[in-house]
Order: sequence, then structure tokens, then C-alpha cells
Amino acid sequence: MPNALATLMLVIWPIVIWRLFVTVPPGRALIWSLLGAYMLLPPPPASIDFPLMPALDKTSLPNLAILIVAFVVLPLAQRPKLLPDSLLARGLLAVFVLSPIVTVFTNPEPLIFTENYIRGLYMQDAIAQPINRFILVIGFLMARQYLTTREDQRDLLVALVIAGVAYSLPILLEVRLSPQLNNWVYGYYQHLFSQTIRTGGYRPMVFLYHGIWLAYFVLTCLLAALALWRADQSTSRGKYLIAALYLCAVLVLCKTLATLVYAGAAGTLILLLNTRMQVRIAAFLAIITLSYPVLKSADLVPTGAILAQAEAISADRAHSLGFRFENEDMLVERAFQKPWFGWGIWGRNHLHDPNTGLITSVSDGYWVIVIGVWGWVGYIAQFSLMSLPIFLVWRELRQVSHIEKQHFKHEISYALMDDTHLQHPKYHGLSPYLGPLALMLGFNLIDLLPNATLTPTTWLIAGTLFGHAERLARRRKDGPAEAETPTQETPKTVLKRRTVL
Repeated sequence: MPNALATLMLVIWPIVIWRLFVTVPPGRALIWSLLGAYMLLPPPPASIDFPLMPALDKTSLPNLAILIVAFVVLPLAQRPKLLPDSLLARGLLAVFVLSPIVTVFTNPEPLIFTENYIRGLYMQDAIAQPINRFILVIGFLMARQYLTTREDQRDLLVALVIAGVAYSLPILLEVRLSPQLNNWVYGYYQHLFSQTIRTGGYRPMVFLYHGIWLAYFVLTCLLAALALWRADQSTSRGKYLIAALYLCAVLVLCKTLATLVYAGAAGTLILLLNTRMQVRIAAFLAIITLSYPVLKSADLVPTGAILAQAEAISADRAHSLGFRFENEDMLVERAFQKPWFGWGIWGRNHLHDPNTGLITSVSDGYWVIVIGVWGWVGYIAQFSLMSLPIFLVWRELRQVSHIEKQHFKHEISYALMDDTHLQHPKYHGLSPYLGPLALMLGFNLIDLLPNATLTPTTWLIAGTLFGHAERLARRRKDGPAEAETPTQETPKTVLKRRTVL
């Protein structure tokens, strides 16, 4: 069980958040409030459980504290405006938050077994679950307001690099000594110790939920370093390359095969492709994620070929993946017994032993958890809300492409244009970090198929993409683009600048 220090850390973190919002700009305060909590606070089951309120843990407590502190500390002009500009986003947000009410009213019956039972859902759940859902997206809604510019996005990427390098020290300690820090500091193991033993060594966890979560966090920091190295044109950009190489070595020591595959694929795309292609690939990844349940239910996912490839790499990894696919199939069949609004909470979405009522299935992928608990309505609302920022950025890039083609159609071949022109400061304020951030979100969405790596960094990245896309859309509709068009630059000077760079 968590010790007194675990509870104390949860209690004092709102004070840390208050000091951050008092001393630094709101965007940076938001970043470090969420990143610091994710890295340092004790993982579940440590939580604060107030009467008539959902339990507050290392994810939900900082979100709620940030919202309250922002309204109390910030001046009126800077206070959060939570509703997005997009009507589609507002609709998805409303369905995401409120659909659990319908789930509660469609699951009043208990699940009865020979020796036990699982209670049905009742009015208290209809109040608590929408609150939980709203708290979950506070980081996303705050990021879309406070992380809208390229400077804000750079702050986020720099913070990730700093966090990754700093966290590498306890990671390396656990690689050497075994995952013990959470037990030493907070008095308990957050997961099965047997799952930390890998390839003759240990897979670190530090203060995160599992070794997979830690590996994905290191991956995110590595991709942030590559994005900064690619976009930075100063003489000090080499420090980001050094950080990237170092984090790559740390990622290898995390002993998680999937993150190494993502690192190779996403890193190559960040280094070699321009922003347009990066966002297109991210949109493709989002489409795969959104359509995966349909493909899975129609037996269109090539699980046999995937298992064969995994077998060629590692028999243990192939066995693990096959176990996941097997449980996935059983849970999908269970979910489709209540397809629209799901089975609700308390493990009702799982398979159970008919005598004891104990859970006999394992849910690894976040998608199958969501569709089992909240049904198709909940799945579409949540995954569409997380994917929408990529599509909005894609739309704004297409608008910029149209303007560029009109401006240059008689003087320069459109095929010659790349990010050098797209990211010029006078062109609509587009951020050079859009493509890498979109890829980071796209690969995170893909990882939600085999794993449940939905973290505060997921919502921060989605929020900053959403906020930047809204900012570009407002500027486009308000008509300042003409004032920002670089009339002094001719096609010849553009080519000359590209040659120099």
C-alpha cells in the first residue's frame, strides 16, 4: 500500500502548480505542472478519495488543480476559455463527457456468479463518470489555449528533452539495480515485478505505471530532440543531436521492442520528410486507429502476418503479441453484446469465471478498453477528439499550399517548394514543429491499439496542435494573410535562400 509520503506528494502538488502559475507564463506553467506530476507523483493505486468525488491520482489531480489555479491566479484576459472554436470539436467533447450517463442507465443490472456478483451502475456513477471524463481532457483544453504559437511548441519540446535527460538518471539506476525506486520512495510496487525481467536484465519503471509507459515517455523525449535538431538553425543545435543520441541509448536499455520500431520509423520521417508529408502520414495513422475496430471485427487485420514477423524477431514477443490478440478477440465479442454505450466500469466489460466472478481476460489495448466500457459512441467521441488536431492542421496546410501555388504558379515550380518556404516567419505563422508533433501524436494513437499509453503528454501534444490550427484558421478568416505575405521576396531570392540553407 502507498505510504504517507505518497499521499503527501499528492496533497502538495496543487501548491507546486500554484507557484508555477504565479512565477512563469501560463504555457510553461501548464507544461511543467503536467510533466512534473507525470514523472514524480506516485502511480495508482495511490490517490486521494474525497466523499462523493472521483478518486484523484497523478493524472486527474494535476488536471483539476491546474483548472482551479488558472481561474484564481491568472488575470481575467488570460483565464481559460474551454470550448473549442470548431463545432465538430464541441460536439465530440459533449458526447465524450456526457455519453457515460447513457452507459449508466443502460447497465442497471448486476452480474451474478455462483459465489459473487458485480453491482450494476446507478445514479452516483452517472454523476461521477462525466466528471472523470471532463477532468481527463482538461490538459488538452488548456493546451489548445496556452500552447498555440511556435514558441509555445518549442517550449514543450525543450521541456520534453530536459525531462527525458533528467529522468534518464533514475532509469539507468533501475536498469542496474532493478525497478525499486517506487517501492523505496512510496512503499509499493506499481506493477508485477515479474514483468520487469527482460532479456537477462531489468526493464525500468521509475514512478510510471509500467515499463511500457516509461519506454514510450523516453521515445517521446527522443523524438522531441530530433524535432528541435531538425528545426533549429543556430550554432547550438548540436546539443539536441547529442541529446537525441543519448536518449536513443536509454531507449534501448528500456527493453521494449515496439518503441524501438516507432523510434526508427518516426525518427526517419522527422529527419527526412517535410512538414506536409509528415502531417499526411500522421493523418493516415489516425485514420488507421479510427477504423481499427471495424477492420478487426471484419477480420481484415493481418494478425497472422504480424505474428509471423514478430516470431522472426523474438519468440517471446510473438507469444506476448499472440496472447494480446487472443484476449482482444474475446473482449471485442464481449463488447459487441452492448455495442453502443458499452458495459460501464467495475470490470463489467471483462470476461469472468462463472463461479468466483474473478476476471479471466486481460485488456492491454486502450481501444478495446474504451469500446468495452463506453461502447462505439464513447470510442468514436474520444478517438475522434484525439485525432481531430491532426486533421485540422492538415486542412490549414492545404490552405497554405493553395496560397503558395497561386503566388508562385507563373514563376516557380510548386514541386520545388519545401519547408524552407513553408516555415518562413512571414507565411501565416506556421510552426516548423507541426510535422514532428503531428507524427508524435499519430504514433501515440497507433500505440493505443496494443497498449494503453494515453498520458498527459498525449493530451499536451494534441492540445498544442489543436490550438495552433485554430489560430491559423482565425487568421485566415480574419484576412491578415495579405499583410504577412512577403512581397519583397521573389522566386529568385527564395531559390537563393534555399540554396544557402
